[in-house]
Amino acid sequence: MKIAAAAYPLDFFSDFAGYEAKLSAWVAEAAATGAQLLVFPEYGAMELGSLGGATVAADLEACLHEVARWRPEVDALHLRLAAQHGVHILGASGPVFPDPHSRPVNRATFYGPTGILGHQDKQIMTRFEREIWFVAPGQGLPVFDTPLGRIGVVICYDSEFPLLSRALVEQGAEILLAPSCTDSFRGFTRVRVGAMARALENQCVVVHSPTVGLCDFCPAVDENVGSAAIYGPPDLGFPENGIFTETPLNAPGWAYATISRDAIAEVRRAGGVLNHLHWGEQADRLARARR
Repeated sequence: MKIAAAAYPLDFFSDFAGYEAKLSAWVAEAAATGAQLLVFPEYGAMELGSLGGATVAADLEACLHEVARWRPEVDALHLRLAAQHGVHILGASGPVFPDPHSRPVNRATFYGPTGILGHQDKQIMTRFEREIWFVAPGQGLPVFDTPLGRIGVVICYDSEFPLLSRALVEQGAEILLAPSCTDSFRGFTRVRVGAMARALENQCVVVHSPTVGLCDFCPAVDENVGSAAIYGPPDLGFPENGIFTETPLNAPGWAYATISRDAIAEVRRAGGVLNHLHWGEQADRLARARR
């Protein structure tokens, strides 16, 4: 299976047709290479705030509502592209208001060729999200059962908390998708290290898709630092450094890699180490240490 991870820049649009043309071109480019799973980043949807004009895009609260109101059109576009190209797409996450009186969640929707598979809401909010933007944590950690394998999603900061990923893996996840949005190299590095660690300890593939570049019209996502990459455990059947591929820092474009579910199963069965199998031993060792 070929996977594509986007290093995605944010653009200002005067109308929805501009966004539609951009996304259509990105999906067509990846699909033309044979990619079957396409991953877009956290808060990549914030560029839709520009559809309300410069004043709305520059307002932290107004921009949330502007992006959220385009959700039906965004869903329809992704569904059309997934069906047209026969691909699975994790759409760029953005704000969704569960009800008119609630704060928004940060939601990534998973689209397949035959419909929406479901969504993942970010679980653990960063300081900016909880102290300034007041974006709320969502509920649930679903695993998506697809023809490409069992897939889980850990959005940005969530990838830095191993028990979230482990819960997905214990539900059968073989591939974890880690969309991110970070405004500094150290922030990007935290997600990168987290994603690589999750690949190591769960002996799985982790797909990291960040926003990149400046976005001077939207202060919530004004600076974006990152490199798209696809990681695996540095073990039998995988790259020795655990990195299948990565894009140059802050360069827009796709990172591509061909991965094998059989290789995931084999490294979990007969790798040089068996982190996935031995995970449960931690509890026993800690219990003994406390006696």
